[in-house]
Amino acid sequence: MASSPAARPQRRRIPLRDVTVPHVCPWPVRKGALERAPYFAGLSDSALERVDARMQATSWSEGESLFHAGDQANTLYIVAEGRIKLSAVTVNGAESITDILTPGELFGAMSTIGSPVYEQTATAMVGSCTLRIDQTAFREVLNEHPAVALRVLDDVAARLARAHADVGGQTSDTVAVRVATALLRLADKVGTVQRDGSVLIEVPLSRADVAGLARSTPESVSRVMSGWRADGIIDSGRRWTAIRDRRALEAIATSAQ
Repeated sequence: MASSPAARPQRRRIPLRDVTVPHVCPWPVRKGALERAPYFAGLSDSALERVDARMQATSWSEGESLFHAGDQANTLYIVAEGRIKLSAVTVNGAESITDILTPGELFGAMSTIGSPVYEQTATAMVGSCTLRIDQTAFREVLNEHPAVALRVLDDVAARLARAHADVGGQTSDTVAVRVATALLRLADKVGTVQRDGSVLIEVPLSRADVAGLARSTPESVSRVMSGWRADGIIDSGRRWTAIRDRRALEAIATSAQ
């Protein structure tokens, strides 16, 4: 008997949702991004307005680069709407995604906070809007809001601690643990829960992209994810990945703990 339409693998043709972004980010969008940004969370509305007055809102088309690795670092960005990917070039010359950023997340670099050049390239994955602030204006914000300055110091210290931990501890985790952790993080950031309880990650990720997020190789990632697909833990298409058994994936992610 022929299978019913619902049983066919039509989900493999799930498209990436379009993200419509205004040419100018309106104040409610900017305010929401600032409220979610770790440096500025908790500031009063009037304080957020003063921070916003020192920032420039910019819209970016899909595929447009905000900056490139190696460029002089002089700007801090906040995602207001859309998605921004950070990538680096591997020793083989291939691009490897290192993070995918969503509204409220901070990125960029400044010599003020210990980064003279951008270590990664930032590119809009979809139509996006960002807020950006230069070093001079950022110093003014730090002088006006000591709480923000303390958060910046805490963030710099945390980054240094993570860098030291990565050097000594990242390779101790298995490929499966790292891939599971990367997928769960993406699910929490950009995933949407479906009617069947699965979590759909509508981001066009290649195996090389997942390998970059998991600090592994495309071949190793492909083997791991193929096994998970066979076990019904995940599913994937050209522009999406779905987590069908989150508990199983969480068990894999914590198996080394």
